[in-house]
Amino acid sequence: MNDITEAKHITRRQVNELEAAMKELPQVELKVINHFACGVYARELHIPAGITLTGRIHKYDNLNILSQGEMLVTTEAGLVHVKAPFTVVSPAGTKRIATTLTDCIWTSIHGTDETDIDKIEQHFTAGDEQEYLDHCETLTLEGK
Repeated sequence: MNDITEAKHITRRQVNELEAAMKELPQVELKVINHFACGVYARELHIPAGITLTGRIHKYDNLNILSQGEMLVTTEAGLVHVKAPFTVVSPAGTKRIATTLTDCIWTSIHGTDETDIDKIEQHFTAGDEQEYLDHCETLTLEGK
């Protein structure tokens, strides 16, 4: 059973403001391992203890798994303290922020046959709010 402790809800505006401030600080390069199987792409991110990071905005629902470690992470329920193993389905529009308490492994899983990482990132994530809103408008126009 996971140790999940609810804290205050963090707004998207607050995440974006923190991300902007964090971009002014020295950046840490994280180890990424890409896994491919029949119709599935998994992005495994290795995050050392003591790192605070934000992710891109996800355009579609996706599955996330914390397979190692302990962190504070924003979820739809607010800021929670999670320990591996922890799995969450992130709804479209999700942009997470996390602080690792120990060394962690976080994996995001997407259904695709694509193997070009840049194309996968472009298809499944948005770099900013406007790109995500444009994506939503396209889906509305397409009737999806």
